[in-house]
Amino acid sequence: MLATSARAEPPKWVQRIDDVVGDGPVSVVIGYAGDVLYHHRDWVARPPASNEKLLLSMALLHRVSATTTIPTRVFSTRTIGADGALRGDLWIVGHGDPEIDAHDMTALAQSLRARGLRRVRGRVFGATGPFARDWWARGWKDYFPASYIALPTALTFRYNVGPSGTHIRDPERRAAAALTDKLRGHGIRVSGKPGMGSPPGSLHALATIRSDELRHVMHRMNVISSNFRAEVFGKYLGARAIGPPGSIARGAKAIRRFAGSHGVHVLAYDSSGLSYANRVTAKGIVRLLWAADAAPWGDVLRNTLARGGQGTLEDRLEDVRIRAKTGTLDQVSALSGWVWLQREDAWAEFSILSRGISKTRSIHIENAIVRVVSANGGPR
Repeated sequence: MLATSARAEPPKWVQRIDDVVGDGPVSVVIGYAGDVLYHHRDWVARPPASNEKLLLSMALLHRVSATTTIPTRVFSTRTIGADGALRGDLWIVGHGDPEIDAHDMTALAQSLRARGLRRVRGRVFGATGPFARDWWARGWKDYFPASYIALPTALTFRYNVGPSGTHIRDPERRAAAALTDKLRGHGIRVSGKPGMGSPPGSLHALATIRSDELRHVMHRMNVISSNFRAEVFGKYLGARAIGPPGSIARGAKAIRRFAGSHGVHVLAYDSSGLSYANRVTAKGIVRLLWAADAAPWGDVLRNTLARGGQGTLEDRLEDVRIRAKTGTLDQVSALSGWVWLQREDAWAEFSILSRGISKTRSIHIENAIVRVVSANGGPR
């Protein structure tokens, strides 16, 4: 319905959205310049599904710079001798870069050789901290860890997926094995087998690599809706906002705190949106999008989201100027973000949440609303 107390007949575009929505279990809010242009069941709290990643992105950008890079470091238990021998162990310590791979291990090996390392008489270990190794959230289905979300760790390796495609429980050991191989490939002998565990104190820093800037990793997370990146970032956020160790619960708590600081009540139990227990209203999401527009990182956030025809919007809305985050669970659908108003030559914020209808029907409703608003929407 049109957000006005006037008795005049609403614009035709509003009537068209009313016709599309009908009496279905759908919540819709269209906002522009701080005002609500249209709302329908905007007070109903529904699961946001992967729209939770949109909330995570806001909370992260509020906490740290969009250009932040996350380090992965190598330490030793002893100093390197004059002969290039390390009479001790190497430890790889991650801090929440979700994209560590074999190329990163090559970079570390090259850096260690440049430091003069020629032999490791001990072993290479992957550190299992400083994040908690939790792998569950309230509202997840039993099969989610096996099928939809790999173990989120501080030290990751190849998205914590094994060669056969299964989610692994020892990414730290596999990272250590990869670095061991790369060291040997660079002429550095390593005596022991790779391992994983909790590092000792009094370590010596030897080498550091850094992730891509947060905004770029976040873009990859949002465009394809990566649950793994989201939960690793959730633990990173939790450690920064609440305190270590980073955990799924602390990441969700940080999201709730961020939303609450803008007067929006959110029930959040994870950062990926896999939880069926998460709740937010369409009105709340639009209010947070308004807050993003007023923040220095608002444009960055918008640019991390999928365009029409891209990522999770593949084969959808290619003809519309849009930056939005999708969300999908069983009988749950969401689409929120920004759509360009052709009449106003400006962005408008929107959120569409539904539960209890098929994905095919929900996509039809979402696409129709976005197209109507893009072509015709605007203040009276």
